[in-house]
Formats: sequence, C-alpha cells, structure tokens
Amino acid sequence: MLKRIFPFLTWISNYNRSLLYGDLIAGITVGIMLVPQGMAYAMIAGMPPIYGLYAALVPQFVYAITGTSRQLAVGPVAMDSLLVAAGIGAMQLANTEDYIAAVLFLTLLIGLFQFLLGVLKMGFFVNFLSKPVINGFTSAAAILIGLGQLKHILGVDLPQSGKIYVLLGSIFGSFDQVNLLTLGMGVLVMLLIIGLKKINKKLPIPLLVVIVGILAVVFLGLEAKGIKVVGEIPKGLPSFQLPGMQWDTIGKFLPIALTVALFGFMESISIAKTLEEKHPEYELDANQELRALGLSNILGSFFQSFSVSGGFSRSAVNDEAGAKTSMSLVFSTLVIAAILLFLTPLFYNLPTVVLGGIIIVSVFGLIDVKYPLILWKNRKDEFILLAATFIMTLSIGLIEGILLGVLLSLLLLVYRISNPHIAVLGRIKDTTYFKNIDRFSEDVEVDDDKLILRFDAQLYFGNKDYFKKQLYHQIEKKGSKLKFIILNAEPINYIDSSAAIMLERIIQEQREKGIQFLIAGAIGPTRDILYSSGIMEILGEENLFAQTYDAVDCCSNPKTLSTIQKKVSQQSKTKGL
Repeated sequence: MLKRIFPFLTWISNYNRSLLYGDLIAGITVGIMLVPQGMAYAMIAGMPPIYGLYAALVPQFVYAITGTSRQLAVGPVAMDSLLVAAGIGAMQLANTEDYIAAVLFLTLLIGLFQFLLGVLKMGFFVNFLSKPVINGFTSAAAILIGLGQLKHILGVDLPQSGKIYVLLGSIFGSFDQVNLLTLGMGVLVMLLIIGLKKINKKLPIPLLVVIVGILAVVFLGLEAKGIKVVGEIPKGLPSFQLPGMQWDTIGKFLPIALTVALFGFMESISIAKTLEEKHPEYELDANQELRALGLSNILGSFFQSFSVSGGFSRSAVNDEAGAKTSMSLVFSTLVIAAILLFLTPLFYNLPTVVLGGIIIVSVFGLIDVKYPLILWKNRKDEFILLAATFIMTLSIGLIEGILLGVLLSLLLLVYRISNPHIAVLGRIKDTTYFKNIDRFSEDVEVDDDKLILRFDAQLYFGNKDYFKKQLYHQIEKKGSKLKFIILNAEPINYIDSSAAIMLERIIQEQREKGIQFLIAGAIGPTRDILYSSGIMEILGEENLFAQTYDAVDCCSNPKTLSTIQKKVSQQSKTKGL
C-alpha cells in the first residue's frame, strides 16, 4: 500500500553508488537548466521571475517521492504558463499582488482537480484531447507566446492578450517606440541560441546566454542605455503560506483550472510514456501520475509556486544525462535551493530581453508543420479539426480554443459512429471468404436471392435510422428476387434498446414479405443482448450462425446444425448455455 502511494520505496532500498552518480549529474544539469527556463516561464505566466524558481522547488521534491516515472522532470512549462496567463489575465485584476494571489489559488485548484481525478481513477479523460486538437492548439499557443514575448525584444510595454489580433495591433502600434539597442540585442540573443544549438545541442545553452547577457550589462553599462534588467530578486526560500481563498469568484477559476489540469497531465503522461519505453525496469501508473502531479501543485501552492507539469526538454536532458531514479529531481531541488539562498544577487543584471529570446526560440519548436500536411493528404476531416482549433485558439482565446476543439472532436466522433461504414458482401470465388463487393468486384460471386450486409459499428439510437435507410436501399436494389437477408454482425459490439426495437420490426416486416432474416458472426456480448432484448424470440435460434458461410450454406441447403455448431453460434450468458 505504501509503495503505491510513495513509489520511490520500490527502488530506494536497492539504491547504490552507480545510481547515485547518474542521478547527481542529471540533477545538477536539470537544476542549472531550470534557472533560466523557470524565470522565463514565470514571465509568460505574468509572474515576477523569482516565482519560476519557487515553482522549481517544492513541486519537484513532491513528485520525486510520489511519481511513478523515474526520468520525468517536473517544473514550470511554457504551455501551462500561457494558459494561466490567459485565464487570470482575463479577470483584469487591479494590481500585481492580486494577480499573484489569484495564480496561487488557481494552482491549488489545479492540484485538487488532478488529485481528485487520480483518486477516482479517471486518467482516461485525457484521451478526449485528440492529436489534431493538441497540434492545432499547441501551434497557435506557440505563436501567441512568441508574439507576447516580442515586447521584451522590442523594448516596449504591450498589453497581455490571448488573441492574435490584439497582440498584432499592439505590436504594430508600438513601432515608433522601439528601442533599437534592445531589438539588436534580442536578435543577437536568438541567433546565438540557434547557432549554439547547431554546434552542440548538449550544451546548457540558455544558461550560457544568461551568463553572457549579465556580463554584457555589467561591463558595457547597458542598463544605463535603456536595456531593461530583471532587477532585485528576493533572497531565500519561499515561506509557507496558504493561498488566498477566493471562493466567492471560484466560478471564474474552475474552467481554467480544469483545462490546465487536464492539459498539464496530458503533456506529462505523453512524455513519461515516451521515456518508459526506454526503461523496461519500471511501469507507469497513469492514475498515480495524476495524484502525484496533483500533490505537487497543491503543496507547491503553499510555497508560492504556480502550476507545474512534466517538461519535454528537461525530461530529455534528465534522461540523457544519466538519471536512473527520481533522486535526480531531489538533487535538482537542492541546486535551486542553493541558488535561492546564495546566488540570487547574481541575476540582478539579467536582461529581460535575454529571457524573451530564450522563450521565443524554445516555443518555435512547438510549431509542427509536417503533421497538418500529412492530415491534408490523408485525412481531410481531421485537418479541418486541426485548422479550426488553430484558428479559434488564435482568435477567440486559449481556454476557449482548446475547449471548442475538444467539442468539435467529439462532434466528429459522433458523426462517424452515426454514419459508419456499411459493406455489401459477396463470396470470393472458390473460397469461404465473404468480402466487400466494391473492393473485390471482379473476384466475388453475388447471389440474386441473398443480401449479405456488414455493419461496421455498434448499433445504437444515433445510427439506427442510418442503418435502416441503407438496408432498405440495398433491399430495393435487389428487387423481387430477394429471399434472404444475412447481417454479418462481427463488428457490432453493442445494440442498445432503441436499435433492438428497430431490428425486431425489420425482421417482422421482412418475414411478412417472405424474406428470411439471418444473423451471422455475432460476438458473445452481442449474443447476450440478442437474447436479453427479446430479438431472438422473433429471429429464431435457427437463424443465428457462427459465420457467414454457414448462414449462406443454410439458405441453399437447409439442415440441422450439429451440437458444437449450435453451441458456438448460440452461446449466451442470458440463455445460460
């Protein structure tokens, strides 16, 4: 029981020096990487940079002892930060203190949502975020993040917004106020990051750029020339304090909290699963991951942390640097704690333009062009879903964009299962195979007196009318020679009460016309429904077959089925066989 709640107990008893070395190196690497990233992502969230370091402290340690992934690096991430900024920014709070209090309260709610979903074992909720929706949202969010950070590159004050037309209007309207020195430095920073990545991706590039930026300000006196710096950063560890409870306005927080909770978990679990494939020595528990993230955010909010989740780049670096267990996160936490206690004065001269450049280059990689092109060539409906999510996220807002994208994906799913594929089958010459006559037109034999139909979906209230319409259309095409209708029910895994009544009426109507209705290949759960719903009383057990060939053969040569044939074709829990 304890090992399920605290997964670190499964490996801590076998911890040795060889594991320690890899975890120590990985922890120091990720800790150093978190400094510029955390400060940059805090700026995306609209928070003072120091809160990025706070978010890299307690949540990392909590996840280290409660998470099931041994390489996932938890901390502030760009997407969560942008969602937080979009949600809290829309509340138009009066001052910075109120904004920070609202973010901390939101973090508590996010954690509570994640923990509750984990306790209720509802991790499957994340499956409603389809890849086209995620891709469209992520690409749009990356553009919004990049445009939002241009204020640091241009050296101007721009209003925060989650709508592209507002951002573009503000940017174009501020061209006359651009600080050319800041712009030049911003371009130089981005070119430097891109260049260093091409030389060696394993270098701690963000940290190197931060160091160069600080040295440039100190030795060239850039602050006096108009380059904005981070300024004084509070020294010391964050104090324990309960987030200011804002229950009177909780209705405004709930949609944002649920969106960030699900999206943060989706991002984390997808990264964790990728890492798990490389490490067969342990298994992920999706529900425990939800609980671990929830606890990380809940306890983090007590120590002034904003929302955290698994970060792709940090997790990849953590794995490549040799992390074998989540002890690497403990070492990373110690690095951040040491920086907060002793080194914060060193970041006084850090130019905000450097952090802006780091963000813009890092989020540029989130824009995926290849996947939409693949969908355009092969799946036009999913491309439209992706494009709609992308456009809505850019124009309406982040929260609204992803929620509407999920709604559209569900509507697309409903449309597909309401209009599923239906195939008329024919017998492949000299075989017992029955295949779609449209696909095997030259190889199939079709009897004029038989209509063999395969319905490739469950049969329920949403598609029963479609099924009936298509069936009657094929009956009409057959004409007066039709004597037998055989429903291949292999793909039908469920029949609801509405569809069952419809099926009974069809069987009766066709019998009155002298047409015999047969069902072949029904799987166990479907046979149970055929018996429990009363369909079998009208159909008759003699018209239920294990496979299509048996049904066709019986139409031509009526005969009594053997005992084993009866058992295979008619077995049902309801019948009690």
